[in-house]
Amino acid sequence: MTAPLALDSSAVAIAAGGAMFLALLSVMRALAPVDNVAARARSHARRRDQLRAAWLAPRDIRRRKTKGIAKRVVQRLKRVQSKEEEEASGLLVQAGWRSPEAVIVFLAVRIASPVVLALAFYILAPSLVEDITFTTHVAAGVAGIAAGGLLPKMLLKNVGKRRHQKVLKGLPEALDLLVICAEAGLSLDAAIKRVAREIGPSWPEMADEFGLSAVELGFLPDRRKALGNLAKRTPIAEIEALVNTLAQTEKYGTPLAQALRVLSQEFRSTRMMRAEQKAARLPAVLTVPMIVFILPPLFIILIGPAIVQALLTVGG
Repeated sequence: MTAPLALDSSAVAIAAGGAMFLALLSVMRALAPVDNVAARARSHARRRDQLRAAWLAPRDIRRRKTKGIAKRVVQRLKRVQSKEEEEASGLLVQAGWRSPEAVIVFLAVRIASPVVLALAFYILAPSLVEDITFTTHVAAGVAGIAAGGLLPKMLLKNVGKRRHQKVLKGLPEALDLLVICAEAGLSLDAAIKRVAREIGPSWPEMADEFGLSAVELGFLPDRRKALGNLAKRTPIAEIEALVNTLAQTEKYGTPLAQALRVLSQEFRSTRMMRAEQKAARLPAVLTVPMIVFILPPLFIILIGPAIVQALLTVGG
C-alpha cells in the first residue's frame, strides 16, 4: 500500500509543479512589454514584400504558387472550402491578424474546437449533474459540438469589433493631423505615411491601418483599390466616408485640405450627437439600478427602525 501512495503523491507533485510553471510563464508573458512599433513595422514590411512579389512575378508562376498553397491547405485541413476560407480571411484581417498562417490556424481551431468541447462537456457532465443518464451525456456532447462550432467565430468577431472601436477613437486625431499635413502641401501618400508615424504611440491600431494604406498606395496601380482596402479592413461608417472623400479627391482633383476639413467638421458634429444621445438615454438606463440597488437600502434605513420598534411594542 505504501508504494502506490508514494507514486500517487509524486504524480500529484509533478502535475502541480507543471501547472505552477505554466501559470508563471503565462503571467510573465502577460506582464512583458509589447513592442507595438516593431510588430507594426514587420506587418508593413510583410505586406510590402507580398505586393512586390505579386506584381513583379510572372502570372503563370503566381497561379502555380496560389494553387500549390490552396492544395496544401486543403490536404492539411481536409475540409477547407473557398467561401469558408475567404470569410475567415476577412474576419482575421478585420481583427488585425494578416499573416498567411493565421487562416490555417483559425480553420484548424474551428475544426478541432467542436471535438475538444464535446469531450470536455461529456467528461464534466457527471460532476455537474448528480443523476447522470445516457441522454444527459449525449445532450452534453451535442452542446459541446454546438458551442465549439460557434465559439471561434464569435470570439474572432468580438476581437474585430474591439479593434474597430479603437480605430474609431483614434480617427479624429488622425483626421486633424491629415488636415495639417494636407495644408502643409504634402501629397496623399506622404500625408498618410506621416500621420501613421505620428499617431503610432497613442493609437497603434489607427497607425497600423494608415501605414498599410500608405504601403498599398505606393505599390498598387489602382489607388481606389488601395483606399477601398482600408474600408474593407475597418468596416466603419466614418472610415467609409473618409475613403469616399479621398477617392473623390483623387478622381476630380478637388483640394484635399478643404475636403478633409469639411469631413472633420461632420465627424465632430456626429460625435457630439452621439454624446447627446448617450446623455439622453442615461436616466432610462439608471432607473433599473436605482430600483434594485438604491431604493431597498433606503427603505430599510428609513422604515426599518420604526418596524422594529412596532414589533417590540406589540411583542412586549
